[in-house]
Order: sequence, then structure tokens, then C-alpha cells
Amino acid sequence: MPFSDRELFARIIKCEAGGEGDTGMKAVATVIMNRAQVGYGEYRRVNQGDLRRVITQEGQFDCMRGTIRGAPNPQNVWATPPEAVHYQIADWALAGNKLWNIGQCLWYMNPFVPTCPPTFPYNGSGTLNSRIRKHCFYDPTALYAET
Repeated sequence: MPFSDRELFARIIKCEAGGEGDTGMKAVATVIMNRAQVGYGEYRRVNQGDLRRVITQEGQFDCMRGTIRGAPNPQNVWATPPEAVHYQIADWALAGNKLWNIGQCLWYMNPFVPTCPPTFPYNGSGTLNSRIRKHCFYDPTALYAET
């Protein structure tokens, strides 16, 4: 049986940001909801405002992949059942709340180094907004509107 949208959202929050504390998890939840709500660009065209489509869009979240570079991915939404805090953050985001400093960010990434690249994705459609723990967060640039 497929997961409900709420269950899938809680699972991806845990998988993508479970070690980042409440603020980090809320930041990731904000980005995912921003993708569902953005009124232009690739995410609007491809996902049409549907949260499940945002989460399952191919190539977007490592936690939605069973394999990465040909090897099994043990850190995925199927292997990481959420806890109460992950449901609480999912419900918080689904109720329309956003982490204020993340604003309209559409991307985050863990660069695995102390500094964040100034743009991400690497086509320049996002510009650095902030860093929360290990994740860098990016606002859309004018280039994103053309995607």
C-alpha cells in the first residue's frame, strides 16, 4: 500500500534532514513546500502544485533512490520510518508555516565541505541564501524562471 502524502513527507524530512535538528528539518520541509507552491519554472510545470509529485520527481532527492551510482542506498524513505517529531514538522509545513529565513528557497544541498557553493544547481538557477548546519539553501534566480 502506498504511503499517504503526510507519511511520505514525514519520511523524506527524516531521511533528508533527520540529523539537522528541528531548524534544519523545518528548513528542508520549507523548501519542499516551496517547490509545491512556486507559480513558475520547472517545479510548477512538472509537479503542478502536487506535493507527492515534488517528492517523487526523478533525480531530486537521494532519499527517493533505491540505488546511488549502482550501489544500494540504505538511507531511503522505505528504510527510515518517521518518529513523532517528523510528523509534527510535516504537519507544521502542511499547515502553511515556513521557516522565515529560508523564504522562497527551492534547493538545498550538503556540500560535504565547510563552505557553500555560491550557486546551485550548477546551471546558476539558484543563489546562496544561507547555511543551516550541514545544508546550504538557495533562492531562485531569474534563470530559474526559464526552466
